[in-house]
Amino acid sequence: MKQCWRWFGPDDPIALHDLHQVGVQGIVTALHHIPPGTAWDKQSIADRQNLLATAGYQWDVVESLPVSEAIKTQSADMSAHLAAYKSSLQALADRDIQVVCYNFMPILDWTRTSLRAPQSHGGTAMLFDLTDFAVFDLHILNRDNAAQDYSEHTRDAALSRFQDMTDQAKITLQHNVTAGLPGSNDQWSVEDVRALLGTYKDITPDHLRANLIDFLAEVAPFAQDLGLRLCCHPDDPPFSLLGLPRVMSSTDDYGKVLKAVDLPSNGATLCTGSLGVAADFDGAGFVQRHGARIHFVHLRNTKRIAGSDLEKPDFYEAAHLEGDTDMVGTIRALVQEQRRRISEGRVDWQIPMRPDHGQELLSDLGGHSTPGYPLIGRLRGLAELRGILAACA
Repeated sequence: MKQCWRWFGPDDPIALHDLHQVGVQGIVTALHHIPPGTAWDKQSIADRQNLLATAGYQWDVVESLPVSEAIKTQSADMSAHLAAYKSSLQALADRDIQVVCYNFMPILDWTRTSLRAPQSHGGTAMLFDLTDFAVFDLHILNRDNAAQDYSEHTRDAALSRFQDMTDQAKITLQHNVTAGLPGSNDQWSVEDVRALLGTYKDITPDHLRANLIDFLAEVAPFAQDLGLRLCCHPDDPPFSLLGLPRVMSSTDDYGKVLKAVDLPSNGATLCTGSLGVAADFDGAGFVQRHGARIHFVHLRNTKRIAGSDLEKPDFYEAAHLEGDTDMVGTIRALVQEQRRRISEGRVDWQIPMRPDHGQELLSDLGGHSTPGYPLIGRLRGLAELRGILAACA
């Protein structure tokens, strides 16, 4: 597997040149300054490639080329946004970039309630706490009919916690929930979220899945002709939040979408951390079922917190080998998939991966690291994953 690293562009606090010291082989990045629904132009792509080249790297994976809310909801601007998306794909193909990751999560990207929860070893980790999320949903956002999405126990706990929170704690919680990725939606207000929720009022899970399939029916054949490989990232966490439908939360969800648009260009991003929040997730089983269509892999681990809701569990970002996902078994299956591809003569036999997320450790601490993307925590993860890869070779 090609050992890659996510880099957020010129404002990323981590210097590209330094990554050679730890054996990073490729870079995963995106043009985060270009908003969803707007086409990426060839010059901007070339500029980013040239910047990477000065540090001795190439652009291996686009993460992400965002799908706009208009496409997800099939609203007024959908046709223009689809045209822009295809224009971006054309520009990427013209610059010889072949792997494009995206997601189809409504409104929110990955969602955590704490970006720096203290850990027993002295570091910090991102955390999802359902009671805290219910505080945001019920008492800060004040979403209509939100109460029906929580048990009486959770509602009572959320009210008690809200009443004890300072004004600053409420602001911090709101920021954490809507933070998402650097440069994406970190400026959203409560009013913005309420307005976006209204656009999903009549969209069921089946409706959203149909919209995803419609999107892929339009762009996957185009990508196929360009020699591109699209790969959908799973929902994070893999369950409904804010009453919104989520349709890429399980191995079976991927089966439905990959079968509906049965082209090699329509593929999967296997994220062991996102899918692994579900108690029934089997990483090796996902690879055995969908391995031929896996174009990109996020290797990270999450740990469910004992005693939390079984359907919507509390969890934190664990060290890469210490969570609920069988990382050794998953990597072994991925290595076997690569061997199978080699036997078939596939030119895309080597699957790009990256250590995803990481705990803040040592010099990461102090609030200067990008939440979820610290230097030392990810380097620890990469080293551990590299050890498994060496053992499975």
